[in-house]
Amino acid sequence: MYVKTTKRENKSGTVRYLHLAHNEWDPAKGRAVPKVLFTFGREDQLDREAVKRLVASLSKLLEPGDALAATAASDLEFVSSVPFGGTYVLDHLWRRLRIDQIVSRVGQPKRGRRRDMTATERVLFALVANRALAPSSKLAAADWITYDAHIDGLAEIGEQPCYRAMDWLHEVTDDLETEVFDEVATLLNLEVDLLFFDTTSTYFELEEPDEPVTRDDTGRRLGDGPDDSEATKSGFRVYGKSKDSRDDLPQIVIGMAVTRDGIPVRCWCWPGNASDQKVIRQVKDEMRDWTLSKIVWVTDRGFSSEENRRYLRQGDHAYIIGEKLRSGSPEVKAALSRQGRYTEIAENMRVKEVRISDTDRFVICHNPESAMRDQHMRTQLVTYLQELIADTDKLSDFKRGELRGKIADKPGLNRYLRTTPAGKLRIDHAKIKTEENLDGKYLLRCSDPHLSAEDIALGYKQLLEVERGWRDMKQIIDLRPVYHRLEERIRAHVILCWLALLLIRIIETQTGTTWTQARRELQRLHAGTFTGPSGTFQQVTGLTKPQRDLLAKLGIPHPKQVIDLQPAPR
Repeated sequence: MYVKTTKRENKSGTVRYLHLAHNEWDPAKGRAVPKVLFTFGREDQLDREAVKRLVASLSKLLEPGDALAATAASDLEFVSSVPFGGTYVLDHLWRRLRIDQIVSRVGQPKRGRRRDMTATERVLFALVANRALAPSSKLAAADWITYDAHIDGLAEIGEQPCYRAMDWLHEVTDDLETEVFDEVATLLNLEVDLLFFDTTSTYFELEEPDEPVTRDDTGRRLGDGPDDSEATKSGFRVYGKSKDSRDDLPQIVIGMAVTRDGIPVRCWCWPGNASDQKVIRQVKDEMRDWTLSKIVWVTDRGFSSEENRRYLRQGDHAYIIGEKLRSGSPEVKAALSRQGRYTEIAENMRVKEVRISDTDRFVICHNPESAMRDQHMRTQLVTYLQELIADTDKLSDFKRGELRGKIADKPGLNRYLRTTPAGKLRIDHAKIKTEENLDGKYLLRCSDPHLSAEDIALGYKQLLEVERGWRDMKQIIDLRPVYHRLEERIRAHVILCWLALLLIRIIETQTGTTWTQARRELQRLHAGTFTGPSGTFQQVTGLTKPQRDLLAKLGIPHPKQVIDLQPAPR
């Protein structure tokens, strides 16, 4: 059986009709002649749904494999399939934030002939998508872009174009960050009243740190930064106080500013020996020219020096800073000794405000669950310490001194140990009593006279968003290890990670799910490549309900079924 077409002439022209027919032998004519079994009607009025139902009904008479072979085009070959959904969604957000236009705009020279930035923009997007979906080295990223992902407008790429794009990104970082923030603030209606800032470090597996070079006050090599007035000498990957517990390896320091919704607005890099006490001033100065409303800086205890607090108060800014409970400063002692009742607030927390001076307010926060956890940990430490020092009175002075030195290397145990004038080792019960009064507590200092104690406490608690950002940067986006050797490319690598985190946070904010879950579902949407005598095309698999829900929450249209069509050369 086959489909036969007949033509008829009428007033409007030639009309084609479709019939289901088969050939029968005609003895009189001595040849096979077509016999019509069913008429589908006019071709331009064909009921295609009815045809689909007929084909499906006939397919039930065959085995599944035979039915698939019978309905598939015999001259069409399936070539390959790659994940499509992740890059499709990231690319839509990239364009919604107008980053493609920003890249083209900041890449134009102030004078002279305009340059075509299309290729550079596509490479940068591909590198950002790689950090979000399958983080790898630039060599592996080029292979991923070419063979394992669908990047609109970029079929394949080599290693060198990736490096050239990163070198260009380093040159325009400041302008790009400013314009991206403006677009994000407009898209998400950001009201930047609380700005959270924190630093981390990432290490490099090097035998020796970088050679010292002359740097300006921002940590950039002379000639890279806008201000060459105060020069110092330092390498970039150098030894410092590691936050990854790898003091034995060279590192760099990375800072990030995040809104209360977890949106990262900017990133910085410094040499590995830069201190938290200094970097906060550069951060505040560089954020001063951005289009921000009044800012309350929220930082942890590393930025609590008097000089830093005075610097943060300049202009129309304020701060919320964590204080070290065990600092021993007169202000902290006075705040902790004040009597007063706690006020219950949300999220299992109690607060008590204490006013010590005209410029600063102290808020003591108490978490009952944390208090129970602190007590449990202290009990375990004291029990273990008792076992260590049991019967040490019988040891020689040398052996006791040796044990004392080992315990001194363990701050948790050493806190509860005291040594008598005779050199005997004892549990410090007075210290235990002092620590009991600090269970579940942390102390905050705020310079804003209008914020309530509850807002101060909950605002500081949101500093966890920055910590979550660092965790995602290191685990999901894979900030470490860094394979680059040149300082410019290391800085560009951090910016790529920041852009990936920005897109991820927007997806999480708008969908109410984690990026890990969203990525897993989106990457199940594939683009298959088929080839045949007429050419090659790519077709997207059908959307599942979870995929449709994610696209609906993000306001992203469904992808076209056929996304690319390349006719065969004639």
